[in-house]
Amino acid sequence: MTKTQIQLPDDLYRRVKNFAGQREWSMAETFRRGVEQLLDIYQQSPITDEEWHPPVPRNLGWNNLSAQEMHALAQEDMERPVS
Repeated sequence: MTKTQIQLPDDLYRRVKNFAGQREWSMAETFRRGVEQLLDIYQQSPITDEEWHPPVPRNLGWNNLSAQEMHALAQEDMERPVS
């Protein structure tokens, strides 16, 4: 087993100490159980050597419009202020 040291904000420390005391667990047992639960909930992604790339955007129908054309269309679509 490996020993480690962590730092907690005072309020969190008091809450964990109270939580552990109510269950008659040590602080170490409380943290071990908490970490085990986190690892169960958040399944680890497999580590790959591949470089990450953002997903390719889907086609939203803006076929061959320039930024200026899109801006003009957006302006046309805006509600006109009531005079």
